[in-house]
Amino acid sequence: MKVLITGGSSGLGAAVARRVAADGGTPLIVDLHPPKTEDGAPDGEVMFRQADLADRRCAERAVHGLAREAGGLDAVVTAAGIDACGKLNDVPAEDWERVVQVNLLGTAAVVRAAIPYLEHAPNGRIVTCASTLGLKAVSDATAYCASKFGVVGFSRALATELAGHIGVTMLVPGGMDTAFFDGRDEQYRPGPDAKLNRPADVAAAVAFALSQPAGCEVRELVVCPAEEPSWP
Repeated sequence: MKVLITGGSSGLGAAVARRVAADGGTPLIVDLHPPKTEDGAPDGEVMFRQADLADRRCAERAVHGLAREAGGLDAVVTAAGIDACGKLNDVPAEDWERVVQVNLLGTAAVVRAAIPYLEHAPNGRIVTCASTLGLKAVSDATAYCASKFGVVGFSRALATELAGHIGVTMLVPGGMDTAFFDGRDEQYRPGPDAKLNRPADVAAAVAFALSQPAGCEVRELVVCPAEEPSWP
């Protein structure tokens, strides 16, 4: 299985790439940064295209380049995501808008570019990455919530649009132990006692969705720590 993964160089995306490879598939990575092995060394074995998902044309070129190099696509997992925490009037407009551009518009751009390839796959699949904060809003997260609420609506509409042709799964992850929280003000980081999921465990859920036989789809999949504060 040839799986294109956005954000595949770190966090959940890297965990999905490792799981795809472990299952005998071929991960194709789109990211701002080159992929690395688990010990931190550059990974020259993985097919990779550098792209800023806030730039639609750049994202499209990355998808087409990888699809041509790999000889097609079987699935897409849109794991890339960023955040800009703070009150609406405290977050610079450019930072706020970039969250929506990457998380929502970048997802749509990648999926749009990938569909022609997935239509030729025997069991094409799309896994979008929403969030528990795409279903439950919290303060100081207007950019992230706006983008992920958008991914929820996009994914549900897309599943209806592609029904019977390409499978669509919306992944709704809770907090994960990744670098996603690095660089934030302390008030926006998980506390020392926070319970966070391992990315590998969430990647296993993605692999489950991708492994369903033709005609069977996992439409929505919530995967969160047992004590996730933002769900339900």
